[in-house]
Amino acid sequence: MFRSLVFVSTLSLSVLGHALFLCAEQWPTWRGPTGDGISQEKNLPVEWSRTKNVAWSLELPGPGGASPVVWGDHIFLTSTNSQGQLLLMAVGRNGKEVWRQVVAQGNKDVRGDEGNSASPSPVTDGQHVWVFFANGIIGCYTVDGKEVWKFDVQDRYGKLEIAFGLTASPVLDQGVLYQQLIHGDGDAKTREACVIALDAKTGREIWKVDRPSDAHSENESSYASAVLYNDGERKFLLSHGADFVVAHDLKDGHELWRCGELNKKSNYDPTLRFVASPAVAKGLIVVPSAKKGPIIALKPNGSGDITQNKDLHWWTSPKTPDVPSPLILGELVYLCMENGDLAILRAKTGEQLDYQRTHRQRHRASPVYADGRIYLTARDGKVTVVKASEKVEIVAENELGEDISASPAISNGVIYLRSFQHLWAIAQ
Repeated sequence: MFRSLVFVSTLSLSVLGHALFLCAEQWPTWRGPTGDGISQEKNLPVEWSRTKNVAWSLELPGPGGASPVVWGDHIFLTSTNSQGQLLLMAVGRNGKEVWRQVVAQGNKDVRGDEGNSASPSPVTDGQHVWVFFANGIIGCYTVDGKEVWKFDVQDRYGKLEIAFGLTASPVLDQGVLYQQLIHGDGDAKTREACVIALDAKTGREIWKVDRPSDAHSENESSYASAVLYNDGERKFLLSHGADFVVAHDLKDGHELWRCGELNKKSNYDPTLRFVASPAVAKGLIVVPSAKKGPIIALKPNGSGDITQNKDLHWWTSPKTPDVPSPLILGELVYLCMENGDLAILRAKTGEQLDYQRTHRQRHRASPVYADGRIYLTARDGKVTVVKASEKVEIVAENELGEDISASPAISNGVIYLRSFQHLWAIAQ
């Protein structure tokens, strides 16, 4: 009888642990489970260092700017190595490498220490992992590391005319993989840019639409990622770049609406290339531009060219984050500027509630939120933790002493940070 009770008790604990594991939040894309940088996880660490609140760290074969993605007991990430290979890796939650695949050859380092071809983030559904590299190689792998399909978008859709490589991360939804290929030779009379939808399991093209624009010079290229908008009533893809944000129908890719004046025609900047992606919430699309350009908040129910239709604009603010994407939390919008300053705006009016310096360093990662706090990751590896409120209140500053350009991933009580040297698991 005693042995039976012990067996039942042990079985109950095992089932409970398995159930808790299954309930743990996944992080399938670079901006999390709902594509907005928001996590529902609780009891996450607020303070850490190289020796404090570190569950483990794994040395990586080379640098990369792609954010890790998490599903079940696997963390997937991309990397380069000293041979110039482009890799997809799977790491277990115990910090041990499970497998790696050489996806492509020919890494290209860009702008000194700014990045390389392992900059787009992978995406997963727990059965497969899809990866895109800045040189145009796109592919699908099983979670066990077996190649399903792979091709070079340049073979299908033409040479990529973009100075620093195409860094847009793929978007996965309902078995379809979406990818924006916004680039060009600098001449607005030629149109190289397009947006594609692929059958995620086979790589077969579902649709391809041209992405016309009168942008010219460097502005024909975009380093931003497409974003899915879904409020339960409307659902569409947002492509971002070449002076415009454009909404696409998911069935055939046709243009629903577009908004310009992200690069003012009256004072045109030929180097205003987009890097930050739009942020979305129900009834609200916050659209960044670049450098000293504006940020525009739009309503989702537009049609045609809504550039001058102020009934479809919530507000316009003069200062964009440039590289980090915006974060929308309820009635507030947080803008982590490229230099580390943090602006807090009202979501529906654009009223600026606060603007303060945090860590004055380059910020390439996008902010993420969990458990009442916002995590801002600087290029030198310092992560500033800020209270989610109407005022900028720094809770902690944490240093790992390694370069980071990837956004954090949060899953199962762990914050995963991909530095240029290691994958770090930060946990209580």
